[in-house]
Amino acid sequence: MTGRPVLPAAVSPGHGGLDGATARRRYVTVSFLFWLPIGMSIATGVLLFTERGMGLAAIAGFYAVHSLTAAAMELPTGGLSDVIGRRPVLAIAGLLNLTAFALIGLGAAGWAIALGMGLMGLARALSSGPAEAWYVDTVHAHAGPDADLRTGLARGSSATSAALALGTLLGGGLPWLLGLAPGLGEWPADTTGGLVILLSVPALLGALVEGVFVLYVLSALPEPPRPRTTLRRVVGGVPAAIAAGLRLGARDALIRRILLTASAAGAALAAVELLTPGRAAALMGTAESGALVFAGLACAGFLCSALGSQLAPLVARFTGSGERAVLASLGLVTLGLTLLGLTTHTMSPLATTVAVTGYGLVYLGLGAAGPNENDLLHRRVDASGRATALSVQSLSLQLVAAGAGLGAGALPPGPLPWLLAATAVLAGALLWVRRAGPPKGFPDAPPGPDAAVPVPPHHGSSTAGDPVVAPVSAGPLHDTAPEEIHPHARPM
Repeated sequence: MTGRPVLPAAVSPGHGGLDGATARRRYVTVSFLFWLPIGMSIATGVLLFTERGMGLAAIAGFYAVHSLTAAAMELPTGGLSDVIGRRPVLAIAGLLNLTAFALIGLGAAGWAIALGMGLMGLARALSSGPAEAWYVDTVHAHAGPDADLRTGLARGSSATSAALALGTLLGGGLPWLLGLAPGLGEWPADTTGGLVILLSVPALLGALVEGVFVLYVLSALPEPPRPRTTLRRVVGGVPAAIAAGLRLGARDALIRRILLTASAAGAALAAVELLTPGRAAALMGTAESGALVFAGLACAGFLCSALGSQLAPLVARFTGSGERAVLASLGLVTLGLTLLGLTTHTMSPLATTVAVTGYGLVYLGLGAAGPNENDLLHRRVDASGRATALSVQSLSLQLVAAGAGLGAGALPPGPLPWLLAATAVLAGALLWVRRAGPPKGFPDAPPGPDAAVPVPPHHGSSTAGDPVVAPVSAGPLHDTAPEEIHPHARPM
């Protein structure tokens, strides 16, 4: 230590002079508004498509279009906000979702639904990093690179989970409530020639919420102007963005752990989302009753995830570091999946209670792990590649989730799919048993543009116990941006 006083960072005028608390509130609001319409589509999606005359194979194809589009576009679009800005990319994502929900709510033809699902997947890819990157940008501009991020990230994750929970309840309950009114159930279909039915109301309401989201993003998220660019330069930077993202894990062991942990989370979510609805239907005896129970259970899961996110800073303080907090959180996920696996062959009240407890533990653990993982990630990656890094993390989760879902569906019913998912998460947890060292190139190699150099810990930092190093650049995108910078739940 030099003994010199630590001076506060100068506030960047490009961020509108926002302080940390204001930036946190706006980040939480953006997170909530983006995910609320997606939550509304969870409860009614399959039922709406069935009501439109689609078979199960077609419905599975619609969801595959969403997942594969999001996975294919994750890296190509991940660095886009690092080039043209966070706000325009978020606004584009909102407009895409607005169009997608309109197509899904009004479309009676398979091509319209598939197009809507594809646009929603593209919006998911675009939105996987910019809001969080904007928040970190703004906080760093106001308070410096050692500012506390964990609290804001935790509240943003909680807002995402709360939006999904509230959206699930609204989406499942609104058609039922409207159907109770005499004559109102048939009125939309009669008036629009079958174009609008009760089950399409949540999707159409979601389109309206997306409009509010776009207006809020454009008015409430100031950021510094970026260098002028052209479409050719943006498109030409896509290969560099993909290469930069792939280099992240190869260069830094800590980032590699975070990406592998995201993959383990994808395996857990795939098992839960694929296998839980069938267990709910078997418990209740009918698919309709099972769907209602699953909507309530999904809502409870999102609330557990929100609670876990709120507890993330406390878990980090209790365990001594963000890395140990991730280890403890993934241990909870492993326990939850194991309980779900051990109760597959019985539906007694005790077994059902244990299974519901396991379900809650899965989401509680994932909620607590997320903010701590991302806090570590942001301290390891610099402003020029932050959104790219978040996109690589999202890509890792979605690709493994897609493969794990196919695998779990091919396995015979019983404990095996659950226990395999638990094994995958346990393997991810064991990665955090030992502390990660500094990125490659430190301390033996002379510091270059991609090398980490030691940084004195900021007085009062909330990340005591975590390795503190200067962030490494994600690569070629460094020269294209100025020096500034959602639950585990998968929608659809």
